[in-house]
Amino acid sequence: MSPTVFRLKGYRFYFLSNEEERKHIHVECEEGEAKFWIEPIVSLSTYYKLNSKKLNEIQKIAEKHKDEIIKEWKRHFSKR
Repeated sequence: MSPTVFRLKGYRFYFLSNEEERKHIHVECEEGEAKFWIEPIVSLSTYYKLNSKKLNEIQKIAEKHKDEIIKEWKRHFSKR
């Protein structure tokens, strides 16, 4: 299960349900995908086929929506 948290600028921000406990968000688009840690600060974990411009854009979006991501993380993973 991979619930979508939100979509913006052609990116899908989502969770994978059976992963580690540290808060993070997965992002995919036509060009590739990435994973960002959300706490303590938004930072890149891994990526595939994305250039630095895309990664910077995604990180800025994640930073702007950090509170929303954390809220949805708690809501989703409290059901485990």
